[in-house]
Amino acid sequence: MKKVNGCYELYGNPISERQTRATDRWQDMLAKKFKFDPDEHFNLSVEDHPYGSGIFGLKNIVRDGNGKPLDKSNGVVVSTIRMGFGHYRIAMAGVSAAKAMGFTPYWLDLLGIPGITTDVINRSNTNYSWFSRLSQRNAWFNEHVWEAVTTGEPTLSFVQFILNNYIVGWPWRFIKTNIKDYKMSELFRNLYASLPSDMPMLTSHMWTCMGAVAGGMTNVVDMMFDNWPMAFQLTEGAKHAVQSPSGYYGFRAMRGFDDKGRILKSTPTDALFFTGHHVDHELVENIEADCADRISRMNAKEPRRFLVTMGGAGAQRELFKAIIEHAIPMIEKDKIALFINLGDHKDNWAWLQNELAQHKDLINTHFTWDDTKAFTDGIRKQPAHGLHVFLHDNTFHAVYATNYLMRVMDVMITKPSELAFYPVPKIFNARVGGHEMWGAIRGAEIGDSTVETRTIPQTLQAIDLLTEADDLLTMFCDCIVKNKSIGIYDGAYKSVELATGKKFKR
Repeated sequence: MKKVNGCYELYGNPISERQTRATDRWQDMLAKKFKFDPDEHFNLSVEDHPYGSGIFGLKNIVRDGNGKPLDKSNGVVVSTIRMGFGHYRIAMAGVSAAKAMGFTPYWLDLLGIPGITTDVINRSNTNYSWFSRLSQRNAWFNEHVWEAVTTGEPTLSFVQFILNNYIVGWPWRFIKTNIKDYKMSELFRNLYASLPSDMPMLTSHMWTCMGAVAGGMTNVVDMMFDNWPMAFQLTEGAKHAVQSPSGYYGFRAMRGFDDKGRILKSTPTDALFFTGHHVDHELVENIEADCADRISRMNAKEPRRFLVTMGGAGAQRELFKAIIEHAIPMIEKDKIALFINLGDHKDNWAWLQNELAQHKDLINTHFTWDDTKAFTDGIRKQPAHGLHVFLHDNTFHAVYATNYLMRVMDVMITKPSELAFYPVPKIFNARVGGHEMWGAIRGAEIGDSTVETRTIPQTLQAIDLLTEADDLLTMFCDCIVKNKSIGIYDGAYKSVELATGKKFKR
């Protein structure tokens, strides 16, 4: 990224000289803190992915390994990080689509590469998770600070003043944050410079996209997240795969990306593409069959199946507790079956055991991938009963367990994070951050989800409505099938098409 007249800019839109100086100080601080070496070389090799090889034939890119060299002849690199679970999930959709289209998928997790990438991202991830959890414990902080950071629309003017003038990287919506993040991600450039510069690259987080472009990669497609356009997601030099028409307009117009409210130069058309939702091939391919199975279970009066997901930041315990307490009488009457994915949060299992101390006889645990897969396959055509808890010892299986379970679930209960874009009937509980609100709006409007249930009583009401009657489940399934027919869930395929030039043939 170069300066023009002393200021950094994005697509011809400059930030101020003061913001430019603050950004340079930020990069210098990180470079010194983590001992950045501009001449560092990353010796990369390839081995079977320890968790994704058996699922996707996935190859893992490692540093200083003893594996084989990367083969670019028929490969697609998918680069991600754990920042919550959503970015991992998008990357898995890219991997799944690439495999379905005949490519060898390569996994590049920046937190799996020892060195400055791990150091810098762990610092940021720790801060993000802490603020995310705080937002769920403190209503004032959530309403007036966290929502402001995540949307750029604070409810108090003095919060806007503080964020705009004293914290260079917040709110996320503004161009100054984009420049700050790019300059941070320049510290990852040596890693990406060790890959073939024209290798097809999918990214699921702006830092991985920015690092790839800074490292000289020329064929980068960013699988963009959320449904609320924010400037920090853009990377000049990459193609952007946007999941919704409203998101596309927001990025195209750079709507609200200036911290002074000015109208900006638009994002060029060759940098932005409306692709649809980023969803795994296995889920999209089987939409009709899976929705038919839901209707069949409904007509047979089998227990309604609900899947509750614990996000990567580990928030919302109070909500989980209320859902479980509400569900237990219905589980005991065999009206519903409840499935709880705790991800890789062992501390939440300790908490849940304490909450369910009087109902130990109801709990069925699934703590390995082999068990999770076998159990899920076993209930694909057979009734399911009781309360089932899933916990895994690694992020990959923790995230993919939800994807694998989706196909045999009737309803998923989730905050409107990246799961908002998946083709399964959903109850949206309260968001964590204002940007997630727009995921709930998207899901509700295309008809595969409820509106966002902002309070615990509203969430419990939605559970009752989807348990006691059949109209909502029928409507959601009908809409999911129709959505598939017009390509709403084809974002992962189209992202691979953008990176490789090869068209997906269903």
